[in-house]
Amino acid sequence: MTELPVMCAALGDQTRWDILARLGQEAMSASALARVFPVSRQAIVKHLDVLADVGLVTAERRGREIVYVAVGSRLNALARELDRIGRAWDTRLRAIKDLAESTDQQD
Repeated sequence: MTELPVMCAALGDQTRWDILARLGQEAMSASALARVFPVSRQAIVKHLDVLADVGLVTAERRGREIVYVAVGSRLNALARELDRIGRAWDTRLRAIKDLAESTDQQD
């Protein structure tokens, strides 16, 4: 997944992470999010734009209001890729441990 660094960069901001977590629970407008978080509505909109640019949230019109929704498929793809990386590191670390232990036994 070539988009992984971009998505991780977008999630590197704590407020964006928290917004995404909240949107995973329920769709919300920028105004509603601004009432939940200690930042202005304008700042919330900028954070939402970053998350939308990397495909982690989408905007949906509901009547007069625009609400934002977390994109589950993108989050699942991100989670799978991070899991794959984690498993690869586990394999590497096990190999290093085995090598170190076999060297210790030879001494």
